Amino acid sequence: MNNTILFEPLISWQILYVLAAALALVVAFAAWRGLSGWALRALGTLAILAALSGPVLHREDRAPLSDIVLLIEDASASQSLGKRQGQTAEAMAALEQSLTARRNTEVRRITLNDGEGDAGTELMNSISQALAREPAGRVAGIIAATDGVVHDMQAAPVLPAPLHILQTGQSDDWDRRILVRNAPAFGILGEPITLTLRVEDTGAAPVGDLAPLQISIDGAAPLDFTIPIGEDIEVPLTLTHGGRNVIQFTVPTAETELTDRNNTALIQINGVRDRLRVLLVSGEPHPGGRTWRNLLKSDSSVDLVHFTILRPPAKQDGVPVDELSLIAFPTRELFLQKIEDFDLIIFDRYKRRGILPSAYLDNVVRYVEDGGAVLVAAGPDFASAESIYRSPLAQILPAGPTALVIEDPYVPLISDIGARHPVTAGLPNAGGWGEWLRLVDVAPESGHVVMTGAGDRPLLVLDRKGEGRVALLASDQAWLWARGYDGGGPQLELLRRLAHWMMGEPELEEESLSAQANGQTMQIIRRSLSEEVGEVEIVTPSGDTEVLALTEQSPGRFEARYQGADIGLYRLRNGDQEAVIGLGPAAPREFAQVIATSAIVQPAVDQLRGGVHRLEDGLPSIRNVRLGRPASGRNWIGLVPREAFEVQSVARISLMPAWLVLLIISAFVIGGWLREGRR
Repeated sequence: MNNTILFEPLISWQILYVLAAALALVVAFAAWRGLSGWALRALGTLAILAALSGPVLHREDRAPLSDIVLLIEDASASQSLGKRQGQTAEAMAALEQSLTARRNTEVRRITLNDGEGDAGTELMNSISQALAREPAGRVAGIIAATDGVVHDMQAAPVLPAPLHILQTGQSDDWDRRILVRNAPAFGILGEPITLTLRVEDTGAAPVGDLAPLQISIDGAAPLDFTIPIGEDIEVPLTLTHGGRNVIQFTVPTAETELTDRNNTALIQINGVRDRLRVLLVSGEPHPGGRTWRNLLKSDSSVDLVHFTILRPPAKQDGVPVDELSLIAFPTRELFLQKIEDFDLIIFDRYKRRGILPSAYLDNVVRYVEDGGAVLVAAGPDFASAESIYRSPLAQILPAGPTALVIEDPYVPLISDIGARHPVTAGLPNAGGWGEWLRLVDVAPESGHVVMTGAGDRPLLVLDRKGEGRVALLASDQAWLWARGYDGGGPQLELLRRLAHWMMGEPELEEESLSAQANGQTMQIIRRSLSEEVGEVEIVTPSGDTEVLALTEQSPGRFEARYQGADIGLYRLRNGDQEAVIGLGPAAPREFAQVIATSAIVQPAVDQLRGGVHRLEDGLPSIRNVRLGRPASGRNWIGLVPREAFEVQSVARISLMPAWLVLLIISAFVIGGWLREGRR
């Protein structure tokens, strides 16, 4: 039961003050004049003022509430290192027993796990959520058993009670980690990339100046190096292939080191070409030549060298040589000296006119076998005696002419194998395209016929020769689609895909195995011209092997989803196709810095003068302290008794009822009158 006197004035306090002042003046005047009843009249005045102030007895029936102590157990990944789990479990059990035995105290035990993704230890967020569930006026203290490596200090709340950190770990812990800075997302093929590498020792590390280092690219056998500890080292790398390049830096685990989870850095860089050099040789001017030129010039990453044969050198037409403004075709420079500089050579309606000797065309054949690419866009001359097929290029061309040129309209169609090939698979509005008006009849000798024309004859044939690629387009009518003839068609997309396939873009490989990572989930993609591809074999970072079935999602595209349990490098294998991919960071945030420390959480501890105690020194005792006073000392931590309560009922009783006020005032007034009358 709690009693309090409150005032509920019958008039405003301002008027009451004025009235009190006036009555005080009257009483003072009476006293100055020496009136014998002034004291009784003064008491009557006080009674009037007291009655007007409305005194009330406020009576509350209160039930005491217990204090609440938040007990937070850090169960994040870094707490699994060394003896930390045992330290934490032992401390939590002893604290819970001690706090439960305290009078008027409740314990809220909270387990703190890793944050979502790679968020790390979110201690402040956990404290905020716990405080939101409890009345702040009942929280007597917050005790957290943790290594102190917290990753959300920016979310630290305003604390209603002292925060105490019981720090796990040992004073002789040490760790070695590797850091890679300046790692770009993309790199240009053939050009060096400089990465900044650093190996650091933290904690009570043994004395040493050098550390071994292993570098592995795409899961290949690692290369061994030795680098200084604690210094930034610049490492130049050159990407050798397009697409994803997975580079792994590893420092072997040292003896007595706390963990090896941060001894590996995994970098994934996409290799891209800087400039694609294309040589376009047009045998004669025609509408399709501008189509090729516009396509290649529209791509800012393509350097185009274009020559159109307007006049063979041996032509005699009576025009004086000094009046000719034509540029001589630099055949020797292009096809002998600089042919290796080109990524793609296109022969557009080219025929043999004595300009390119057989020795030069032999060089083109070697260029393809060594990894180059040649595209032949055939016109009527391809079926004639002057056909480019009647040259050394016949060794690499996938089809030969039958000498028949079909001049009837037809609609280009995608073949069965073309529906699976990345160059033609999924082209928009397939089957509803406009007509072409010419087709050179050819007989396939190798490769894949991905498009057909009139009478199901080959229209587009793709093949590989040696390390290079060859394509034959048996028509010069693709420009009709660009002009919108008969509704047009996907001319730009088709020719773009064709050119990029020939230049070896990884996304257009017809036989490939790749994966895309999203957190710990990977989407495995297998492209194949076969109807069955079997299962994919997955080798996890720990060395375990798993087998997963692939499902055909569209013609030629097989997919599967895999949830990786571990963070690190995964190797994929399906038939003769292999790929590597990294899931998550090689060194998760929890293991980037593993030495126990109090420096990170100290600002939150200092809010209400809490303390940090190392568990290896023993569990501190618990005392009661007043809020604002030091809440921690040597071998002890303090809790603030809140003395909170719950009001169960309220009663109000007037201390000066009307009858009592009338009686008191009457008594004093009559007494004063009688006193003055006797005098």
